[in-house]
Amino acid sequence: MAAEPFAGSEVWFLTGSQGLYGEETLQQVASQSQRVAAALDEAGEVPVRVVWKPVLTDAGAIRRAMGEANEDAACLGVITWMHTFSPAKMWISGLDALRKPLLHLHTQADAALPWATIDMDFMNLNQAAHGDREYGFLLTRLRVPRTTVSGHVSDPRVRARVGSWARAAAGAAAARGLKLARFGDNMRNVAVTEGDKVEAEIRFGMSVNTWGVNDLVAVVDAVPDKDVDALVEEYAELYEMSADVRPGGAQHEAVRYQARIEAALRSFLVDGGFGAFTTNFEDLGGLRQLPGLAVQRLMADGYGFGGEGDWKTSALLRVLKVAGAGLPGGTSFMEDYTYDLEPGSEKILGAHMLEVCPTISGEKPRLEVHPLGIGGREDPARLVFTAAPAEGVVIGWSDLGERFRWVANEIDVVEPDEPLPNLPVARAVWQPRPDFPTATEGWLTAGGPHHTVLTTQLGADELTDLAEVFSTELVLIDADTTRRSLARELRWSAAYHRLAQRL
Repeated sequence: MAAEPFAGSEVWFLTGSQGLYGEETLQQVASQSQRVAAALDEAGEVPVRVVWKPVLTDAGAIRRAMGEANEDAACLGVITWMHTFSPAKMWISGLDALRKPLLHLHTQADAALPWATIDMDFMNLNQAAHGDREYGFLLTRLRVPRTTVSGHVSDPRVRARVGSWARAAAGAAAARGLKLARFGDNMRNVAVTEGDKVEAEIRFGMSVNTWGVNDLVAVVDAVPDKDVDALVEEYAELYEMSADVRPGGAQHEAVRYQARIEAALRSFLVDGGFGAFTTNFEDLGGLRQLPGLAVQRLMADGYGFGGEGDWKTSALLRVLKVAGAGLPGGTSFMEDYTYDLEPGSEKILGAHMLEVCPTISGEKPRLEVHPLGIGGREDPARLVFTAAPAEGVVIGWSDLGERFRWVANEIDVVEPDEPLPNLPVARAVWQPRPDFPTATEGWLTAGGPHHTVLTTQLGADELTDLAEVFSTELVLIDADTTRRSLARELRWSAAYHRLAQRL
């Protein structure tokens, strides 16, 4: 799971034209579009290969190209550019067949115009300003979900936008192939962690099913001691460890048992082809500890996780882990816990019982054992750290009954005002944008959940692209949000999504 998620992945570059202008013009179209595709392929901002495909000039070729994109497992999505005027009716059947993410690139071969030499041959060749408008109309007419990026590929902003879309496409592919294992059920009497798993599989492609906790316990009990020894040695290299948790210490056995859980969980997930999982402290079967350290390390390797049976957050974490792979920062399961309500400098302190991913840490994590105070089991081992300051986003997934909604808030992760010597869990402190009352009131009004994914790797662009791919509502609370603007957005969004479901 820790392997590079973009390895072997690609997006296809499809160029639209027509035979009206003659073979010489089509050869120029091919040459110039290959140059544009190559610029994107070489761009560091684009994390996957960009593969140029032959110029498309008729409906049959377009339909075949889209069908091949659907069937090619390596293809994450397609970039389309109407280099010359490509009559858009040719694209109807192909676009109707496409089942992968689409980016409409509105560009041209060269950034600057050769003013002194422009003639009608030049105009006929370089008329993407014309052709892309025809194509854009049809995309809107067909209601095709897509991302539109305008500008020349030499512009870092354009390359970054294309890269964000490619990451979203990778996240979408991860969702569509995701198998999620729920160990036990949801926490009793909690509303927001419930959800329609059938609708999630229809819309996102993910398969969510339950396994008995004791199915995992059987694997835990069978883990060889040598595997536990190897993990404990790895812990000693990666984490700060006091004498009481090292071999011979009073708490060392608790560390070994958590290592046994990690080895068993990893084996269970790998053997079953799972990319995400959940646990629930109310349903631990024969487990002696609530999985803590084990979950943290699996998240660091790219697995999705949700506490208390929260499969929606687990799936979302896996998707964003894939989309953010290779970027600085980290992505973690998170929960809003408590506030510092000092007027003008309000902050949110987020944590969870045990399960916060060390990829967001700003320090070398400390491996510690403490009582949990919930669940009624042995004291579990966990990593303790504070998240590194950075710009970020928290995003949660709610099931509103007739539709899903993602609620996101742009944040600034900050250092705590003072040390937290008595808080025995990993944590993050952040200030929400635009300010605390607007952000929290907006979150509550939008029905955002208490479990979230916190990411300092991704931002609004990737989330917007992902929501578009899945035709899922995204409510984004950012620096420009006001109470009035959010209230209007929620009313308009509710009307739109209800109408869209009937079309």
